[in-house]
Amino acid sequence: MTFPAMPQSVDQFFRASQAGDAQAWAAAFAEDAQFHDPIGSTPLIGRPAIQSFIESVIPAFNPFLGLTPFEAHTTGTHVAVTWRGSAVTKTGRPINWSGINTYELDSEGLIQEAKAYFNQAIFQAQLD
Repeated sequence: MTFPAMPQSVDQFFRASQAGDAQAWAAAFAEDAQFHDPIGSTPLIGRPAIQSFIESVIPAFNPFLGLTPFEAHTTGTHVAVTWRGSAVTKTGRPINWSGINTYELDSEGLIQEAKAYFNQAIFQAQLD
């Protein structure tokens, strides 16, 4: 699959999500990063907290197919990406959701702050 043009860390964020690789996914973030997933929730602070969260989500599905980016817009150290997510529950029910993430990169090009905009109620309703 060809991904939209994105900075390396944002590309890694999406590729690692599709590979189900929590360590690589978290490694796209700066050590002291913040991840609002979704926006409005208490942010995860620091790479270890982000990795722990990802590690708790992936095993809840069989399989977790990840997030697929469709458009990326980059201005300096700010990036906005539209995406679609998909997974299959352990009972075989497909789950699909979509959203927009915004990223602010640090001086090393790692994700300093990520904000996920999606309707968590729609996601959750598919799980119930």
